[in-house]
Amino acid sequence: MYFKNFPTILYDSIGNGNFKDVKNLLRRVGVRAKVKANTLFYDTYDVKEGETPESIADKLYDDPELHWIVLLVNDITDRYHQWPMNYSQFNEFIADKYDDVDGTHHYELAQSSGNTDTKIEVYNNSALYAGDDDSYSNATVITNREYEEEQQETKRQIRLLDPQYVESFIQEYETLMKESII
Repeated sequence: MYFKNFPTILYDSIGNGNFKDVKNLLRRVGVRAKVKANTLFYDTYDVKEGETPESIADKLYDDPELHWIVLLVNDITDRYHQWPMNYSQFNEFIADKYDDVDGTHHYELAQSSGNTDTKIEVYNNSALYAGDDDSYSNATVITNREYEEEQQETKRQIRLLDPQYVESFIQEYETLMKESII
């Protein structure tokens, strides 16, 4: 469904005058900022272990082929790096990325004024060891694993288009794909 809306263009990949019909994968449309800001169109959702855009689209819209709506609404262009990993993928990823998954990634300090729930990341830890600065004495160590788990939790929080707007969304998408000049 998603790719059928991409226009077909003539393309000569070698430059020998032998043109072929190919889909123009560079054609893009996005969700308008006003639409993104309107919370009435969306529900928030936490992606559960092992869920895919297809399984969510099937559950919500009764059609796994509408997975592209889940991705488009969340500005996900690379589902392998922007979609939450399952448990085994995550463990393999951090084992490949870090020599010591439980080593220190950074430190965090609670903000002392304003919103004290906000954490400040501190990467230069020389003051932590030197004992010269009491402001770092309350810093919390964040391990590589904890940092990556937090990144995954952020990716788990997505927005889903309310099913009542799906038909209108698809129609608008198809119209925009036809109108685009590239």
